[in-house]
Amino acid sequence: MDEKGRQCPPMPEPVVVVMTVRGSEAAGRVDLVFQGSLDAAGAGRIWREAMRQAIAARGRELGFDLTGVEQCDTAGAALLLSAEQRHGGVARFIVASPPIAALLARVRDLAVVTEKPLPPAVATPPRRVLAEFGGWLAGRVGEGLAFLGQAFTALLGLPRRRRMVRFADLAQLIDQAGWRALPLALLLGYLMGLILAFQSAIPMRRFGADLFVADLVSIALLRELGPLLAAVILAGRTGSAQAAELGTMKVNEELDALVTMGLDPMTLLVLPRLAAAMVSMPALVLALDIAGLVGMTTVLAGFGFPPALVAHRVVGAVHPADLMGGIFRAVAFGAAVAAIGCWAGLATGAGPRAVGTAATRAVVGGIVATIALDGLFALLSYRLGL
Repeated sequence: MDEKGRQCPPMPEPVVVVMTVRGSEAAGRVDLVFQGSLDAAGAGRIWREAMRQAIAARGRELGFDLTGVEQCDTAGAALLLSAEQRHGGVARFIVASPPIAALLARVRDLAVVTEKPLPPAVATPPRRVLAEFGGWLAGRVGEGLAFLGQAFTALLGLPRRRRMVRFADLAQLIDQAGWRALPLALLLGYLMGLILAFQSAIPMRRFGADLFVADLVSIALLRELGPLLAAVILAGRTGSAQAAELGTMKVNEELDALVTMGLDPMTLLVLPRLAAAMVSMPALVLALDIAGLVGMTTVLAGFGFPPALVAHRVVGAVHPADLMGGIFRAVAFGAAVAAIGCWAGLATGAGPRAVGTAATRAVVGGIVATIALDGLFALLSYRLGL
């Protein structure tokens, strides 16, 4: 009934597709007879059964009787061609409607074009791979050396451009790179000392050398792990931030505006960030070392060693050269991380993802450079007997 009380005509019932199987194994042929509307809804309803019957008819001739099909779309054509592929042979099509026959021909031609086999993959010769990697590495090294040359030139010209040095900006950069990273350095240092003490005490307890864990952990923290962990913190926080900040300035053409006004971006932006990282790193390393020693003392106190005895072992095992060597490494790591962060920011390309790519490049490059420098310092220490 409608709003005025009149009887509405009945809605036409949807045409349902019906599939029956005709033929037998003795006859050597099987026909799938379709009746109704072979559209998307109907094809989805009988898809599994059609595939099953096509697979079961392997070894026999397969046919599709479409004389009773009223309408067919691309979904129905895909059903028929997929069943033919599952059967593995060429099926017979009995079609009474010319439009349906034309549709099947078009879909079959499209399937042939789509399923064109890809050309075989050509193996890249190892020599070519090495050549490409060497070219990429040479390009990165060249860009890094050019950046260092520009920074060194700006440093030499700094006395003539003292007015461009803004100590307020330098203090703010030190606050961001050092002071705000201090809680994270304390937390990671404490956890690192805790973990090192536990992992060292397990094998050393077998020999009754639990107390020597203090010697091992304190030397490892001050010489190697403290500067390395501080450099990773600096790369993750400051290096990525510097790359994103400078990259955004380049995308917005702010760096070009500075050059137009006669201001050197290296002197105004890069050198303060290098100085802030080099000043902040010793403080971060000292905080991280102290927190690590506290974590180690916590573990050894749980093993029954008083803190005074642990402190005595640490003082006897650690020399001033260990502490100064760690601080020197930290300064070098800080300079490398900040330089790579600034270089990645200044080398930012165009596009919406360029800034994110620059930040990622700064973090990865900073960590890789830190590990490479640490290996170089370890080799020099071994050669010099330090």
